[in-house]
Amino acid sequence: MDGYSFQSVQTTRVQSGAVLHLNELLAERGLSRPLFVTDAQLIKLDVVSPAIDALQLSADTVVVFDGIEPDPSERVVFACLEAFRAGDCDSVIAVGGGSSMDVAKVVSVLARGQQDLSEIYGVGMVSGDRLPLFLAPTTAGTGSEVTPVAIITTGETTKAGVSSPVLLPDVAILDASLTLGLPASISAMTGIDAMVHAIEAYTSKIKKNPISDMLALRALKLLSENIRTVLATPGDVAAREAMLLGSMFAGQAFANAPVGAVHALAYPVGGHYHIPHGLSNSLMLPAVLSFNAEACPELYAELARVIPGATQSSEGLIDWFKVLIDESGLPATLAQAKIPETDLPMLAKDAMFQQRLLINNPREVDEATALRLYREAWSGWS
Repeated sequence: MDGYSFQSVQTTRVQSGAVLHLNELLAERGLSRPLFVTDAQLIKLDVVSPAIDALQLSADTVVVFDGIEPDPSERVVFACLEAFRAGDCDSVIAVGGGSSMDVAKVVSVLARGQQDLSEIYGVGMVSGDRLPLFLAPTTAGTGSEVTPVAIITTGETTKAGVSSPVLLPDVAILDASLTLGLPASISAMTGIDAMVHAIEAYTSKIKKNPISDMLALRALKLLSENIRTVLATPGDVAAREAMLLGSMFAGQAFANAPVGAVHALAYPVGGHYHIPHGLSNSLMLPAVLSFNAEACPELYAELARVIPGATQSSEGLIDWFKVLIDESGLPATLAQAKIPETDLPMLAKDAMFQQRLLINNPREVDEATALRLYREAWSGWS
């Protein structure tokens, strides 16, 4: 190894009910006019309303933007930015899923007025700074609260990323109370998503490093030990907090040792059929794990060792996830997800646009290989 670097958020606060004290974090920094970014469903379910109410007791103004959608488009980004400017806000808070946090990251940069959105797409393209930013996830999955990346939908089926350390927030808040009302399907999808982050970081071909390795192993242990508990007992606060912590560790790991073919092949599935990101990853995971096992059997065995009940081998890792996916009630194959078999060549072609991810995979994936993997994911395992 020629050397490596590691970056993450400066401050993390882990406490059930922590979002009720956002006003304290603002006051410490002389802030009083936050933009609160979330989605309408979380307000309807009363998940984020207590946090908004608590803020309004002491802030001068609280501007709430609840127009976040899954796979947020540039239109959503610009609408959120307009809400920020109209309210003369001085900071950005996001309490929600990865979509809310991604939009908040981008808006915190654009609100400075130093660059347009088109200028910051890519790696290291943010040249200025951002406004104060606070992120609190409502799912244990994306790890977006500790990653320097935001993904924005740019067309019908296309997405682009903004990747810069500037996007790391001032404070990441892990509040298990925000996740207690999650449906089992969401807990399963996001939990598997987080575990994929850990696996792909641990096997990342180019930037794998000891710090990310340590975090990935700890993440996978926490997530695998607790995911069945949150599915069976959704009100278990300790298990929910462990899932959030595992998701954050996985986010820190893959933010520095990037993900590979599972994500690269999942993105076209999500883009074309608007399937949630965690489910797209779950659908592709067994096929890609089986393909990669030839290149990194020792690494897969090391990962399997931290999973309760898994045989300590590549096969044990793969089989454990097959059982989990089956038990979770999620679609197990692309066919079950209603994806036409005739579309698989199109997906394979589109996956080739994800070279920034494919270069991190333990084995090379060309278009023919991608098509083979899609076919395996379509038909499933015996």
